[in-house]
Amino acid sequence: MTLCKILISACLLGHAVRYDGKGKPLIHPAIDRWREEGRLVTICPELAGGMSVPRPPAEIENGMTGTDVLAGRARVLEITGCDVTEEFVAGAHRALEFAQANTCTHALLIDGSPSCGSGFIYDGAFSGKRHAGNGVTAALLIRAGIVVCSDRQVDDLDALISRT
Repeated sequence: MTLCKILISACLLGHAVRYDGKGKPLIHPAIDRWREEGRLVTICPELAGGMSVPRPPAEIENGMTGTDVLAGRARVLEITGCDVTEEFVAGAHRALEFAQANTCTHALLIDGSPSCGSGFIYDGAFSGKRHAGNGVTAALLIRAGIVVCSDRQVDDLDALISRT
């Protein structure tokens, strides 16, 4: 039986890669078990796209989604107004290539991120308002057939994996 691999946001493992220079470690027994089993494949798509730490916060403009960014209908903008769409798209493609090279069938990504969000993202006004939608990397992974779960769905992901 082939071991099901999981692409995981580096910040969820405590790596200080977020825009604010911090990690956001997710403590859960399943993650510990997956680490011991060698299932986890770690990446930060934003760093993979060439961004630095720390960096200004970024959101997808006008309440749009990662799918819109991939289709060229929306941009990812920093709070400074700088367009970082190219970096987000490049990071998403690198994450997909990395996931495929490591035979990842699932991904566990941090919600809210304009890159990794899978349940919600922010509305592009930097107001703290969020809406349903995917970030750029989550949208690309889903399009490629990788099952994407948010950090709030670890139990769901664990149940999915136990059936494979």
